Amino acid sequence: MSNRRRFVLKKQNFIKGSIILMVSAAAAKLLGAVFKIPLTNILGGVGMSYFSCAYSLFMPVYALAVTGLSSAVAKLTAESTALGMHRNAAKVRRTALALFSAVGLAGSLLILLLAKPFSAYVIGLPEASAAVAMIAPAVFFGCITAVERGYYEGMSNMYPTAFSQVAEGMVKALAGLLLCGFTAAHPRTVMELFPFVTDIRAAAAAAGILGVTLSTAGAALFFAVMRLFSKAPQGGEAHVMSRRAIARELWATALPVGVSSVVTNLTALIDMWTVIGCISRYGCPSGLPEGVPEAELPQFIYGSFAGIALTVFNLVPSVTNMLGKGALTCIAAARGSGDRCALEHGTSQALLSAALIAVPAAVGLGVLAPEVLSFLFPRQSDEVAVCIGSLRYLMAGMVCLCVSFPLFSMLQAVGKPAAPLKIMLLGTAVKLAGNLLLIPAMGADGAALSTSLCYAVILGLSLRVYIRASEVRISAAPFGKVLYAGAMCGGAALLAAEALRRREAPVMAVLAVSGAVGGAVYIGLVLALIGRAKK
Repeated sequence: MSNRRRFVLKKQNFIKGSIILMVSAAAAKLLGAVFKIPLTNILGGVGMSYFSCAYSLFMPVYALAVTGLSSAVAKLTAESTALGMHRNAAKVRRTALALFSAVGLAGSLLILLLAKPFSAYVIGLPEASAAVAMIAPAVFFGCITAVERGYYEGMSNMYPTAFSQVAEGMVKALAGLLLCGFTAAHPRTVMELFPFVTDIRAAAAAAGILGVTLSTAGAALFFAVMRLFSKAPQGGEAHVMSRRAIARELWATALPVGVSSVVTNLTALIDMWTVIGCISRYGCPSGLPEGVPEAELPQFIYGSFAGIALTVFNLVPSVTNMLGKGALTCIAAARGSGDRCALEHGTSQALLSAALIAVPAAVGLGVLAPEVLSFLFPRQSDEVAVCIGSLRYLMAGMVCLCVSFPLFSMLQAVGKPAAPLKIMLLGTAVKLAGNLLLIPAMGADGAALSTSLCYAVILGLSLRVYIRASEVRISAAPFGKVLYAGAMCGGAALLAAEALRRREAPVMAVLAVSGAVGGAVYIGLVLALIGRAKK
C-alpha cells in the first residue's frame, strides 16, 4: 500500500453527521449568497432574467440526472458496509461512476442542443441562449460528484460531502463574480471579441453562469484528489453483486427520486412561463417601476422575483435538506431492525430539528423583509420594492419546504421512494393553478403565495403518507411550542423594528437590534418549553 493512502475513512452517527452536513451546507449557502447577491447587484432585474432562464432549463435536467443519485449510492453502499461487504461497496462506486457519467454526458448534450430553441421559442428571450449553453457541462460534473458523495455518505462519513460543498461554493463565488464583473465592466472589449453579442447583460449573465459550471468541475476535481490520499475499508467476501444487479438497484432507487426532483424544479419553469406570460398580457398591478421600459417589464418582474425573493427564500431549505441525508440511514436502520422506539425518536428528531431552524428564520425574514433586502441588494432599490411583499408571502412555504425535505428522505427509508413523485405532482398542479389565478391580480406576490400553498399541500400529504407507511406516532406538542416561540420572536422583533424605524435608525441598526431581541426571545422560550419538557 502506498504511503500516500494514509487517511482512513471514519464514520459518524446521525447527530454528528447531520451537524457536519448542516454546517457545510450553511457555509456553502453563505458562499452562494456571496455569489448570488453581488451578481444580482451587477446584472439587475433584466440581467437576472437571463441568468434565471438558464437555471430554469438546467435544474430539471440536472435533477433527473443527479438528485436521486447520492441517495441511491448511499443506500446500496450502506447496506454493503453494514454486512462487511467492502468489495461490493467499491464495486457499487465503480459501476455508478461508469453508468452515471454517461447519463451526465447525455444531459449536458441535451441542454446544449436545447439552448437556442428553448431561449428563442419557449421563453421568448433569445439573448439567454449563451447562458443556457454555458451551464450545460455542469450536469456531467454533477453526476460524478453525486456518486462520490453518495459513496462516502453510505459509509457514514459526511466530511467529503461537506468539504466538497465548501470547495464548490468558493469556486462559484470567485470565478462567477470575477467573470461577470469583468464582462459587465468591459462591454466594448467583450463585444469586439464576440461580435454576435447584442446585449451586454446577457453576456454578463453567461459569464456568471460559467462560474457555476467551473464550481461543479472543482467539486469533481476535489474527489479525484481525495481518492489519491484516502484508504477505503477492504473486505474479503467471496460474493459480490454483478454490475447488472447493481445498476438495476441504483436505477430503482435513483429514478423515482430524480423524477420527483424534476417535478420540484418544474415550479421554477412554471414561474418563468407564467410570470413573464401573465405580466406581458395583464401588466403589473403595482404599475410600471420608474426607469424600466414597458417592453422590459415582464423580464424585470421575473428577474427581480427569481433573483431576489427566491434567492433569499432558498437560503434556509438548503441547510435543512442536509437533515434528510442524516435521517435516511438512521430511519432505514431502525426500520430494518424493527426498533419502533428508535424509529419514532429519529422521526421526531429530524422533523423537530428542521422546524427549530425554519420557524425563526421565516419569522425574522418576514418581519424584517425591507431591511434584509435593502441591505443585501443596496443597488437595486426598484427590484427590492417589487420583492418585499413576495418575500413575506414565501415565508410560510419556506417552513413547509424545510420540514418536507427530511420527510422525502425518510419516505425512501421506509420503502416509499415513489411517493414524493405523486405528492410533488399534486403540489405542482396547485402551483400552476395558483400562478394563473393570482399573478394577474397580485403580480409577483401571487407567484409567491401560490408557492406557499404548493409546499403546504406537499408537507401535509408527505406527513400523512409517512405516518401510514411507518406506523409511527408523532406528538404535535413540541411543534406547537416551536410555533408559539416563533410567534413571540416575531412580535418582539416587530416591536423593536417599529421603534427603530420611527427614529429613522440605519438599516444595519434595525437588523442587528431587532434580530437580537427576537432571537433572545425565541431561544429563551425554546429552552423553557422544549428543554424543560425533555427533562
